[in-house]
Amino acid sequence: MPPEGPVQRHRGGRMENTMSGDIDKINEIFRIHDEAINSAEDEEKKEEEKGKAKKKSGKREKLKELRYPVKAMDKLLTDDSGQGPSNYTGDEESERDYHPVRQSHEYHSGCMGGIMYFVFIACVSVILACLAWMAASDMLALNKDEFTAVVTLPMSIFTSETVDTFDEEGNKTGTERVTHADMDYVTDALKEAGLIEYKWLFNVFCKISTASEKVSPGEYELKSSFDYRALIQNMRAGSASTVTVDVTLPEGFTMRQIFQRLEEMNVCSYDELMESAANDKFNYSFLEDIEEGDASRLEGFLFPDTYEFYVGMQASSAINKMLETFYYKQTADMLKQAADMNMTMRQVVTVASLIEKEAANDGERALIASVIYNRLYANMQLGIDASVLYEYPDHEGAPTAEMLQTDSPYNTRIRTGLPPTPICSPGMASITAALNPESTGYYYYALDTATGEHRFFTNETEFNNFVATQDYS
Repeated sequence: MPPEGPVQRHRGGRMENTMSGDIDKINEIFRIHDEAINSAEDEEKKEEEKGKAKKKSGKREKLKELRYPVKAMDKLLTDDSGQGPSNYTGDEESERDYHPVRQSHEYHSGCMGGIMYFVFIACVSVILACLAWMAASDMLALNKDEFTAVVTLPMSIFTSETVDTFDEEGNKTGTERVTHADMDYVTDALKEAGLIEYKWLFNVFCKISTASEKVSPGEYELKSSFDYRALIQNMRAGSASTVTVDVTLPEGFTMRQIFQRLEEMNVCSYDELMESAANDKFNYSFLEDIEEGDASRLEGFLFPDTYEFYVGMQASSAINKMLETFYYKQTADMLKQAADMNMTMRQVVTVASLIEKEAANDGERALIASVIYNRLYANMQLGIDASVLYEYPDHEGAPTAEMLQTDSPYNTRIRTGLPPTPICSPGMASITAALNPESTGYYYYALDTATGEHRFFTNETEFNNFVATQDYS
């Protein structure tokens, strides 16, 4: 058997040679791979540099084309070789390229629509401008013919309500009476008079300006030159446009007669005056202790005079005008005299009203006053027929037997003392006589039919004897 040692060494050497060759091959492969990668990277860098250069060149060409638009158009209309003509699409020329260029239907429609829209806007603007001018002309009373119209606002179109009043901090301070007018009636009246054209516009103005609380009942002379604001201002009590009337109220008129005359002169209605006299509050010292609710509480205090009243005047305003006159007719001496006589001003006026109805002339007033006071102090009936007749305003002549027998506070033939209220509105002469009576012993007086004056007597016998000689029928 051959020895193993040498054979094994031989194989080991061969194996070592084989492994060394394989390693060299692997290294060669990696070298070739690295060279390929480096070569590829170099190619990419070159391509990038060429691309940048080409872009710069393209930009320069575009700038040139922008600077020279004719050359650009020539280029567009030539083929790729630069020799044959072509259309703007780049295709070969055809017969269609030489036809006239027509505008499309969409272009025509768009243009026509724009024109129509412009015309529509212009027409609407003109119409709105005309309407605005017409409204402004009516509101500002422009371009109107000059004329004057009388407009009456009756008390019946006004309603009143009580509303709460508040201070600046919102705390309730009391109540007040607010009057509102029916502005539809007012608008119709102004339209009928030709003072306004557009009722809807005037109504809008009235709502914005709260005109219903500003106008007052009455008769007004309004000019066509008044704008809306001036119309409202001139339909107020006391305005320069208010129609006025002079009314004379003579001494001796009762409250009923005064109110009837005011109604006849269109100042205000009789019923409204009676309602106001009974229920409205008038702040005067001579009315302080008199309860409201009865119109007779004002009897005697509606001072007789000639007044200028507004036509359609508010009843309370007309009454207050007469009460105010009485208030200013009072003097401090008159009030002192009444106090010295232990009489209220109402009692003084009641005596004065009896004097006013009985006296034939101013000279008799103080004498009749003395008879009244003498009989009052003696607790005798006054026996004044004018007081009996106060409750029979429509009766004429002397009181009937039935009237004289009717038990009434005003029947001074039966009752002692003064009647409960004055029986008319006395003048200042009678009030002065009531405060300054003559000092006499007279208890009776009777009319002398021959002279129209009164005769005064100290006893009933003389009185009866004289009356028997007179014919009072």
